[in-house]
Amino acid sequence: MVTSMYNKLVRDLIPEIIEKDGKTCETATLDADAYETKLLEKLREEALELEHAEAQQDKLEEIADAMEVLHALAEYYGSTADEVEQIRLKKRAERGGFSRRTLLKQVDET
Repeated sequence: MVTSMYNKLVRDLIPEIIEKDGKTCETATLDADAYETKLLEKLREEALELEHAEAQQDKLEEIADAMEVLHALAEYYGSTADEVEQIRLKKRAERGGFSRRTLLKQVDET
């Protein structure tokens, strides 16, 4: 028998998917502090996977995974994805987005 160790946050249905595949797994339910830590780790993981994805579909799937983590973080912090979207739109109206690809090189203070 081969045992693989993960100790990472997974989507809710992953244990059932593993068991349907004829395997067994061990899981635990995280307390609030550990859950926040693992969500932030997962966000970094998804960002790295996006950075290394090559195919367009893979990039889109990594973006979707990151968005799922961001939705979970919003919920953890007592909000909703819709509320966060409203904040995003307000900031975009006030400060713009990133479509111009602007790199700020320096600011001279006088």
